[in-house]
Parts: sequence; C-alpha cells; structure tokens
Amino acid sequence: MRWKALFVVAIALAASGCAGSNTHDLLNKTAVEAPASAIAAKHDIYVATTRKPAKTEPRQVFSSDRSLHTQYARVDVSVPKIHEIGKIERARGRGQSDPAKHFTAQRAVLYGNAKEFEQAVGADIARADGRVLVFVHGYNNGFDDGVFRLTQIVQDTNYPGTPVLFSWASAGKTTGYIYDKESANAARDDLEATLRMLAKTKAKSIDIIAHSMGNWVAMEALRQLAITGDRDLSGKLGYVVLASPDIDVDVFKKQMLRYGKPKRPFTVLLSADDRALQLSTFISGDKPRVGDYGNAADLAQYGVVVADLTKTQSGDSLNHAKFADNPLLVQLLGKQLRTPAALASAEPGGDQPLENLGSGLGRAVGSVAEIVVTTPFKVLTVVTGGQ
Repeated sequence: MRWKALFVVAIALAASGCAGSNTHDLLNKTAVEAPASAIAAKHDIYVATTRKPAKTEPRQVFSSDRSLHTQYARVDVSVPKIHEIGKIERARGRGQSDPAKHFTAQRAVLYGNAKEFEQAVGADIARADGRVLVFVHGYNNGFDDGVFRLTQIVQDTNYPGTPVLFSWASAGKTTGYIYDKESANAARDDLEATLRMLAKTKAKSIDIIAHSMGNWVAMEALRQLAITGDRDLSGKLGYVVLASPDIDVDVFKKQMLRYGKPKRPFTVLLSADDRALQLSTFISGDKPRVGDYGNAADLAQYGVVVADLTKTQSGDSLNHAKFADNPLLVQLLGKQLRTPAALASAEPGGDQPLENLGSGLGRAVGSVAEIVVTTPFKVLTVVTGGQ
C-alpha cells in the first residue's frame, strides 16, 4: 500500500533528512591545526540569514529561531585534499573537525549591519570576476548544512565568483516541515532585499541555485522583483537553477505567469524517484511537486528548461540532491556556470547550454543513464550505453 511506502520514506528522512548532521555544530570548540599540504582550498562564504544568533549553542553560530531582521556574516571554510567530488566530509556527531579530513569552518565573522556586509561582500566581488552565486538551501537544514553545501558546490564546480548563502530559518529537523514552510514564507522579503543589495555592488552577474523548499523562497523573491518592474536585477540576473523544487505545480505556474517568460530560461532539475518529494506530496494532499512532476513539456511552456535526472544516480537514498552529490552532474553544472549566462546562449531561447549539459552527461557516464532535456522549443533525449 502507498502509505506503507511513504512510511519507509519517512523513516529514511528521519535517518538522513535533506541534510547531513543532527547536531548542527559549525565551529570547533578549539582550533585544530593541519599542514597546508593537507588542504585543497579555502573559501569565504558570505551569509545573509533570517536566523537569530545561537546564544545557547555558540558552535552553531546561528540557530533555527526566526529573526525579524536579516543578519549578516562570513564563514571561512577549508576543504581537505582528500575530498571526493559530490561529498561533504564531516566529523561525526559533535566531534572536532580535522581540516586534514573534514570540511572545517575556521572562523565566523559577524557584521553589525547591512552596510558593513555590503562593503565586505562588495569588496570581494570587485576583487573576483564580478560574478556572484547565491545559494538558497532547503528543508531540514541547519545553518551548518547550508554553509558546507555551498562550499562543496563552489569547490566541485570551480565557480569563479563570490559565494553568498541565503540561510532562512529552517528548524533543521525532520519534524519541522510546517515550521519550515512558515519560515520560508517569512524569508521572501529578506532574499529580495539581499538580491537588490548585491545588484548595487560591482557585480556583473548574479546566479541563483535553490534547492528543495528553498525554491519557494527564491521564486517568491523573483516574483516580487517582477511586480516592482525589476525582475532581472537591472540586467544582472544570470542563471537560475531550481533543483528538486518543493513547490506545488499549480503554485509554480502562477509564479511563472506573474514573473513572465524569462529572458534566459530558468533551469528546473527534477527526478521522479525523489523520495523526499514523494513524502511532501503526501503531506500536501497528493498535490504534485515541481521536483518530481511527470510532465516536463507542461512546465517548459512557462519559459523553463527541464532536465529530468530520474535515471541518474544519487549520493543518498532519498535521491533529493542529485545536482550536487552526483559527481558527474555537479561537474557538468560547473562547466555551465563557469560561462556567464549572458555569453552562454548559442541560439534563440538560450537552451543550448542545457543541451550541452545533457550531451556531456551522455558522453561521461557511458553506461545505464539517461537525461531528458525539455526546452520551450524542443525535447532532447540523451541515452548512454553505446547508443
């Protein structure tokens, strides 16, 4: 029976959720040193968050409690040389992170107000190539989960610009689904304001990757920008990647109708075997979610490119984060991201980069895998295994 299958999914969620840690500690109690030869890279992750500071658990830096005002920070993270693409190597439980073995937050810097943050992130953008990657995490994520996931994405895609985490106040536990939905609603204005702030800097292009319930926050912020007549951030909006969107399909269609067809199609990454979204569909009264919707052509008519990843493998049993934990997919995503969106389109509608992603996957996997890319103009099916 279906309810039995969903019970199994619920147990899997309880075991792993959309995140990797139950303690949500980000910082070590004391500094742990490692030789420079053991470190692959260090990344400065800039943060805008609707979480309150974690006063009772300082190692978490920010808690699951909601703040009425956006808080700002920077977290310096090191990646060990033993890192494998698609993975986030973490210490177990509340154990100390060893920089030679684990992703390690070396320090967290808190900014007193928006102006201080804007100056700091603006200086970093000016030093780099003028590109910004904004990541919006999903359901059941602690502050630490978002920091480490964005670090992994930047590392594995070799993204050339400034990474900015938008961390909304997820409860960071599997029983917090309703709390998370309300927190996502409460964060819409804050993400809109953050995007406007970034657009005021010397940024040339602002890319957005949203995951799971974070897609609701991202789409609502983009919808609000459209209502004010600035839907593309004065021409600075780059790629918009919507990974495993936990949004009701009808709601998404209404959001896209209000936004209008994008100048460059948004990319929707979905997978019919996404077990986390199967449970979300059940909780939502059997209303299909965008992230496991079976009619790609229906979505594409609203100006999005749909990449169906159902037959590609995932790094976890829930199949909910293939875009980041499948080594081939995250590298192919990186190949796309490294070319600014304004330069990537090779034909009307801008669907060529996604066709390249599909073809690249087909060449790289070379075995039992298939990706179906549906654009507003056509459908491309790439089948591997010598065909």
